[in-house]
Amino acid sequence: MTSTHHVLYDPEGRLLAELPPDRAVHEQVVRTALAWSSPLDVPAGDVAAIGGLLAGAARVVADEVRACATRLPEDDGRRLFAELILQEADGRLSQPCTSLNRVHNRARLIRALYERLDRLQGAAAPVGEEAAAASP
Repeated sequence: MTSTHHVLYDPEGRLLAELPPDRAVHEQVVRTALAWSSPLDVPAGDVAAIGGLLAGAARVVADEVRACATRLPEDDGRRLFAELILQEADGRLSQPCTSLNRVHNRARLIRALYERLDRLQGAAAPVGEEAAAASP
């Protein structure tokens, strides 16, 4: 059997810079996951797969938050708060997704990360603009 999956090696994060997260898709998955109110709504075998999908989305958004936060001064409160949220995200994503409660927690995490990203994007100048503003 031939594999149709490919692993991308992107240690510099160039792909992420060129391909921003697909927010509409992420928000739809979050809404769908949060609509499930009972473990009976989701087959047990699907919980881990859905948790993995949500974890992947959360990591992509967390990378965006991290990139925006690093452009702010180290003593900026927005950067400090973003770093706290990123630590929380790392902790939640390190746990296996074995229940509907954890699926809901990951969905809420994605929402929180997007809220933080929205606040940071206006505050953090893109990487090329800082150098242009500093030169006479």
